[in-house]
Order: sequence, then C-alpha cells, then structure tokens
Amino acid sequence: MMHSTAPPSTAPPRRDQPFVIRLTHWLNVPILLLMAGSGLEIFRAYPNFGPRGSLYRWYPFQGVQPPSFLRVGGWLAGGRHWHFALAWFLVLNGLIYVAYLFASGEWRRRVFIPQRDLAGAVRMFAFYTRLTRTPPATDFYNGLQRLAYSSVIAIGIAMILSGLAIYKPVQLHWLTALFGGYDGARVFHFAGLCLLGMFVAIHLIMAAAHPREIVKLINGGAKPGVPVDKPS
Repeated sequence: MMHSTAPPSTAPPRRDQPFVIRLTHWLNVPILLLMAGSGLEIFRAYPNFGPRGSLYRWYPFQGVQPPSFLRVGGWLAGGRHWHFALAWFLVLNGLIYVAYLFASGEWRRRVFIPQRDLAGAVRMFAFYTRLTRTPPATDFYNGLQRLAYSSVIAIGIAMILSGLAIYKPVQLHWLTALFGGYDGARVFHFAGLCLLGMFVAIHLIMAAAHPREIVKLINGGAKPGVPVDKPS
C-alpha cells in the first residue's frame, strides 16, 4: 500500500463569510439603528420638505412628525449629538469593509458586475415574482443579491455626501449644489433612509427564509477542506 507524496495545499482556507465581513456587518446593526433614530429626532424639528412658505407639493406628509418610539436623542440637540458622533463610526466601519473587500479579492464574488450578473438578476427577479418557476443557476451569490448589496454601498455613499451637504452647506457649498441645494440634500438624505429601511425589511425576510445564512454570518460557515494524503 503506497501513499501519495504530494504535499498538502498550504493555501489558507476561506470561510463563506470572513471575519472582517461579519464584524462590519454586525457593527452596522446598532450604528444604523441609532443613526436612523437620531436622524428622525432631527427631522422632527422641521418635518417638512421644501423651503418655508414654498413646501414641495409632491410630499404628502408635510408637518407629520415621526413617532416617538422611533426617535433617539430626546430633543434636537440630543439627536444631533448622537447623529454626528455615530456618523464617524459608520464611515470608519464602511471604509474597513470596502478596503477589505478589494484588498482580499472578496469583491469578485460580492460586487455586481453587469456583464456577469445582469441577466441572472433579471431571471432571479422573475423567479421571486413567480413569473418563472425555475431559479437561475447561482454560485456564491445570485445576481439579484449582488445588485442589492452593491446598491446599498452606493446608497450609503450618497447618504454620507448628502449628510455632509446638510451639515456644512456654506463650507461645502459645491457639494450642496450637487444635490440641488440644502432642501434637495435633505430630500436625498431622507430618501436614502427610506431605501435603507426597505432593504433591511427585505433582507430580514430573506434571512428568515434561509436561516443557515444567518448562522454563517455568526460563525463564518464551514471551513473549506484542506487536501490530505490519501492511500492509493
């Protein structure tokens, strides 16, 4: 009986969800919840869109304050303190995630690439909406997942920029102008919050339907097997 003399692979195994991905994902949960709550506390001070005396007609909830159980900070100054303090943690957490994504090569299996993922995203959407009965073939993520996760990164960047435009409209007047002025930046910022809320709701529903994915985001998933010598 002979044994193979080929040396075992020394490449480090990669979990489905590496540690940095898991860490930044779970840190985002309290940060985003508190930022959303404090942002709504700030919004409460002027729950309208458009300049005073010329409110935007398209917004149907002018003057409607967000409910108290959704707000964090207690009053305007408290909401501002929470919001601006947490913003730096959100930016740092996002930078760590994006830097790791590209430095590790994880972007190849997570970022939406139209040439690769567009057709699969359309077919997966058709499957979810019951237009077709057979799901498309997928690998690590399907095209629709990659589109959703990549869109969230883009929305996050837009919210940071619009937040800066609101925070420093004079010093960053060029940035504020890109959003159509101070009132336009407020609209972009609030729309980003609504889109993130929709994403989180759908994300939770899909996670509940696939509980194994939640476990992977806790323990990283099973390590890929390392080749071992086998008897010939």
